[in-house]
Amino acid sequence: MIGKLPENVIQAILEAIPIEFSVIDKNEKVLAWNRHATRIFKRPEAVVGRDVQNCHPKKSLGKVEQILQEMKAGKRDKAQFWIDLPLGLNGKKEKVLIEYYALRDTKGTYLGCLEASQNIGKYQEITGEKRLLD
Repeated sequence: MIGKLPENVIQAILEAIPIEFSVIDKNEKVLAWNRHATRIFKRPEAVVGRDVQNCHPKKSLGKVEQILQEMKAGKRDKAQFWIDLPLGLNGKKEKVLIEYYALRDTKGTYLGCLEASQNIGKYQEITGEKRLLD
């Protein structure tokens, strides 16, 4: 990043971005997540400091562990996938984009992982253009 942001500005940015995210450390412990109002995967504050494996359903746990191991080994920097979840009115399924990003320092040392999730259903319906201030 170019420039330096005050901590209160960083906090405001992290809550304003319309994406929910969670951060885990190199030992797979949950460090933090944003409180975004449209959060899809809700979890209690007691999860902070616990193993990330406790935050995922058993059917996806093996894949999550594989992604994290590949990131630690330097074989992967990003994983992207999408699923359909009943988030809309009357349980209508919406497309949820989930991305994992390896967090590395300037020397490439693995620091942890950023998991970002977003309901992209509304974006799939976009057609044409909408210009600034339209």
